Amino acid sequence: MELILYHYKAKVTSVYDGDTCTVDIDLGIHTWIQGEKIRLNRINAPELRGSEKAKGLKSRDFLRSKIDGKEIVLQTIKDTKGKYGRYLREIWLEEPKGNFVNINDLIVKEGFAEYHKY
Repeated sequence: MELILYHYKAKVTSVYDGDTCTVDIDLGIHTWIQGEKIRLNRINAPELRGSEKAKGLKSRDFLRSKIDGKEIVLQTIKDTKGKYGRYLREIWLEEPKGNFVNINDLIVKEGFAEYHKY
């Protein structure tokens, strides 16, 4: 069972691939973490090199179109890190009508990544 701890406002500063991005996180009280690399929790997207390159570029471009440069909400998973030391997070994006969409689920639903247990 995963323990969800907090939700933080953040701004996406870059998208590396279909499951990795860099964010500036607002911790509140004028305190920020800048340049934090995060991995989208529960999913795996194709790589940007090798035989997966074409699919990897499409996955990255889809994620960029959804979150690059935007304010998001990060949902923490009890200090869980992936094998490369990036924190695993759920990303939520607020839609114009005030609903929130889970980007991790959306990228899988649209066929640009698959669910993966870490």
